[in-house]
Amino acid sequence: MATIDLTEATFPETVGAEGTVLVDFWASWCGPCRAFAPTFSAVSENHPDITFAKVDTEAEQGLAGAAGIQSIPTLMVFRDGILVFSQPGALPAATLEDLVSQVQALDMDDIRRQIAESEADAEVDAGS
Repeated sequence: MATIDLTEATFPETVGAEGTVLVDFWASWCGPCRAFAPTFSAVSENHPDITFAKVDTEAEQGLAGAAGIQSIPTLMVFRDGILVFSQPGALPAATLEDLVSQVQALDMDDIRRQIAESEADAEVDAGS
């Protein structure tokens, strides 16, 4: 599947959908971003069932700020609307493939349970 471009308007719906979404935050002036782009694109071709998206941080400065992007490239991975990975830096193809496999293998029911427990603990802490 070809990569898609995300904007502030399309980001929430795209990353909030069921399934896996990889988002590459990049800029045209960024050498490491340009070096990572072919790897990101090639891996996307191996996974037509996964959404591979890009955010141009120059065109979408508000979105990059809201996402807390401090260096580029930054890769974020969402699964079923939950952020499960976020890391700055370009990844080699083998590492990106491994990351995709790890994300696909996640037990999302367990992840949701952990989030619910963490939120419940935070509510208890706030109430005391």
